[in-house]
Amino acid sequence: MRFQNKVALVTAAGSGIGKATAGILAKEGASLVAVDVNPVALKDLSKNMKAEGFTIITKQVDVLNSSQVKSLIDSVVTELGRIDILVNAVGGSTIIQNSSASVDDLTLGDWEKVLQFNLKGTFLCTHEVVKHMKRQQNGKIVNISSDAAHSLGEPSSAYVAAKAGVMAFTKKVAKESGPYGITCNAIAPGMTLSERIEPRWEKRSKEDRQTIIDGIPLRRLSQPEDQAKVIAFLASSDADYVTGVTIDTNGGRY
Repeated sequence: MRFQNKVALVTAAGSGIGKATAGILAKEGASLVAVDVNPVALKDLSKNMKAEGFTIITKQVDVLNSSQVKSLIDSVVTELGRIDILVNAVGGSTIIQNSSASVDDLTLGDWEKVLQFNLKGTFLCTHEVVKHMKRQQNGKIVNISSDAAHSLGEPSSAYVAAKAGVMAFTKKVAKESGPYGITCNAIAPGMTLSERIEPRWEKRSKEDRQTIIDGIPLRRLSQPEDQAKVIAFLASSDADYVTGVTIDTNGGRY
């Protein structure tokens, strides 16, 4: 029970990597605060978690809204006394219609939308949570970048830039907050078969899918649980002397 007596806040907890992470943290003893903009997804998550006997509080919040984020963090600290773990899981490339647009086809509006979706929530949540973690003199922050930050795969330059930004942000926050006992790390997933990505994967031709799989040394796509296990490691005491790093979780694709 690595997270006994720990308060963990996970954003985008209603689906994908966030949902898988929430499950592991709760099953290993955390008092879980699951945050998502989708009330139906939160209701289903809460129902399933409580049926298994796990502690969970759900919060419907748009983490791209600064006032909502501040209210969220203040309410969690008031209700539970502290926040030990923050997992920033909001992000993705498919926020725009053509997620693989070349730089000359990418509109300014789409560029701004992708950067905001992948960076703003991570900043806002970290900005508010760090204040409380500094007072506690400890805390764990885990962000989600992407192997696209290494210019791998098909996503647009906007997504590449945003996820590279997450890596740099992670390293800077780690340097600033380390003296207060706070670690800040990230993972960089490859293509992961989340609820959002799987339909797009199924629409690809058999040949296209095989080409992608052949480019992954482990010869399979990631499942959300593959990513969640590494996030849980970084959020645990096993990673107490790890900070400022981004772990590539892409099956060895380079």
